[in-house]
Amino acid sequence: MKPPVALKHAFVDSAPEVLEEGVIYVSIRHRTAMHKCCCGCGSEVVTPLGPTDWVLIFDGLSVSLDPSIGNWSLPCQSHYWIRNNKAYWAGAWSEEQVAAGRRRDSLVKHRYYEKAADPSPSAPARAPEPAPAPVRPGLLARVSDWLAAWGRGN
Repeated sequence: MKPPVALKHAFVDSAPEVLEEGVIYVSIRHRTAMHKCCCGCGSEVVTPLGPTDWVLIFDGLSVSLDPSIGNWSLPCQSHYWIRNNKAYWAGAWSEEQVAAGRRRDSLVKHRYYEKAADPSPSAPARAPEPAPAPVRPGLLARVSDWLAAWGRGN
C-alpha cells in the first residue's frame, strides 16, 4: 500500500483558476471541496458537500471528508480517504462494486429528496390521547363537602 499523502487545506469563496497539488480547497458558500487527485495524475476532483454527498469535518487544524473518494470516472481509478489533512489509500473496487455504490448513492438521494418534498409527516398521525378521567375526591373531601351542604340545609 502507498504511504499517506500530506495535504493542506484552504477555505476559499470560489474555486481558484488553478488548483495547486496537495491542497484541498473548501468553499462553504458553494458547499464544495476541490483538490487535485491525490495519485498525482493531475485530475481535478470536486466533492459536493451535503446530506447525501460528502461531509466535511474541520477540527480547527485539519479537514477530513467522508465517505472515501472513489475516482471511478477518472483513468487512474484512485480510491482514498481524506483524514486530518492526509490521503490514505483504499483498495480498488470492481466494476460491480462501483455500480452497486452508484445505485446506493442514487437511492439515498432519491429517498432524501422525496422525503424533503413530501409535506406530510413521516409517521402516521396518531389519534389524540383521551382526556384523563376526572380525579374523584378522597373520602375526607367528600364528607367535608357533604357536611357543608348539610349545614346549609340541603
